[in-house]
Amino acid sequence: MARTLAFLVSWCCCIALAHAAPAAKPGLPAIQQSMATLPRIATFSVAKVADWVAIAPDAVWVAGKTPDTVHRIDPATQTDTLTVPLPGDACAGLAVGFDSLWVPVCVRKKAYSVLRIDSATGRVLATLPMGPPAEGGIAASQEAIWFVVDGKTLIAVDPKTNAPFRHIAIATGSQVPVVDGDTVWVSSTEHDLVTAVDARTGDVLGTTATGPHPRFLTAGGGAIWTMNQGDGTVTRIDARTRIVTATIALGLPGDGGDIAYGDGMVLVTSIGIPLTVIDPQSSRPLTQWVGIGGDSLRYGHGSIWLTDLVNGSLIRIDPKAALRETLRQ
Repeated sequence: MARTLAFLVSWCCCIALAHAAPAAKPGLPAIQQSMATLPRIATFSVAKVADWVAIAPDAVWVAGKTPDTVHRIDPATQTDTLTVPLPGDACAGLAVGFDSLWVPVCVRKKAYSVLRIDSATGRVLATLPMGPPAEGGIAASQEAIWFVVDGKTLIAVDPKTNAPFRHIAIATGSQVPVVDGDTVWVSSTEHDLVTAVDARTGDVLGTTATGPHPRFLTAGGGAIWTMNQGDGTVTRIDARTRIVTATIALGLPGDGGDIAYGDGMVLVTSIGIPLTVIDPQSSRPLTQWVGIGGDSLRYGHGSIWLTDLVNGSLIRIDPKAALRETLRQ
């Protein structure tokens, strides 16, 4: 009886732990402020879940789940002007290019296709029968659309034919591409590195080691910035020399999150710590906002656009308000 009771108690504890909320990320308490005190320009209801943001010249796009949709927000009028239904979950980062929105769609969390959607009308122009991994991404260069298939092949899609014209072997476990000038940078969570590829020729230029498990990355200020899910750091890589120049501790280990660059700021998000602002010149974290919200973000149209994944909304924030530093005693 005692053994049975002990077993039942142990079993119940295991079940409770399996359903417990993920451990809170420590962040940087010395520079933290309450998200509740950060003014919002506007909040847009998207769906039960809101994730993935892309900036277009005249719009901001955000993906929703339940229902599966993408929404076009007019930043001038601050209205949701178009909702496009999707055949599945927008499961990876969106891209804007060639007058289109490119949306990765997954079915049962597996890559299924990429939809090319007309930015003006919302009409589906093409369906590519391949796509990046879930939690991967898409990038646009001057001549092509880029994403990873099978975890180890970077493909370039010709926007004139909607067909791949380059297949480039890169590190296994590759996830997210970002374009910086004539170079495509791709993260590999499996090998803790980024691969640099010449966007004009398809040649692999080299690899650079990062922190553990880099997934999301951004370009700006003469650098590539990787968000390392393994230890919650950000790695700064000089875009010209491909050499690491800084490793920035943010206290944000774990899945999810996003990183973006804009208006002289590196912006990082994670659920529960929705916004961290880094000075790209000194590589110093300036402030960290803690509370409800977070998981994906972009900068554009003079604002920070941040999702509240859990509550299904998109938040527009004035960067001047976000830059307000914590008073240090």
